[in-house]
Amino acid sequence: MIFLRSLIFNILLILSIVLIGFLSLPMLLGPRAGVAFIRDVWIKLIIGVLRVVVGLRHEVNGLENLPKQNIIIAAKHQSAWETLALHLIFKDPAIILKKEILRLPILGWFISKVGMVPINRSGGGGALKSMIEVAKRWSDSGRPIIIFPQGTRVGVDEKLRYHPGVFAIYKALDLPVVPVALNSGVFWPKQSFTKQAGTIKLEIIEPIPPGLERKEFMDLLEMKIEETSKNLLP
Repeated sequence: MIFLRSLIFNILLILSIVLIGFLSLPMLLGPRAGVAFIRDVWIKLIIGVLRVVVGLRHEVNGLENLPKQNIIIAAKHQSAWETLALHLIFKDPAIILKKEILRLPILGWFISKVGMVPINRSGGGGALKSMIEVAKRWSDSGRPIIIFPQGTRVGVDEKLRYHPGVFAIYKALDLPVVPVALNSGVFWPKQSFTKQAGTIKLEIIEPIPPGLERKEFMDLLEMKIEETSKNLLP
């Protein structure tokens, strides 16, 4: 049954990308706001299909910890779920993502149009500088910046270091960083075809104020995210 539910969901996911993508192609010639609207409608649809077909729901705690100003969100990354759901939890975010995603047919075109923060992970210092410039531009326009500080999806029982790029963004933008913990990998493991029914829990943690030195910031961020994510495991 799990396999069948997952198969139906994956088929509907692909069909939705192709169908909505082709029907919305003319919007790529219009303003960014139109594509952002289509993005949010599509994500709500997929989250709804996930709930109905797979039986996978989610709950968000800690919304009271969000400051009423521009922020950087540093989120745990365990599955593809958060790349969708974070758009609904945080208003119109700009996500730092690998540049290769923009080359995907249809989906990459819309991601590029809606405005994200691409980074060439093999580009060295120049790539980091470019990422910071784009992130600052989107932040100045009022959009929250989302970064996955470990740089990739990490399994529930997997340990991976936190990359210093998150500190570079934190220092350059001089904004609070809101750590986000979750347990999505329990129900939607990375590189897994099957999805499990249940409730994904996402916890918004008290923000880290600007101005900390690198080691203090990195240690505090990792501690907050890792300990809270561990506490969210069944």
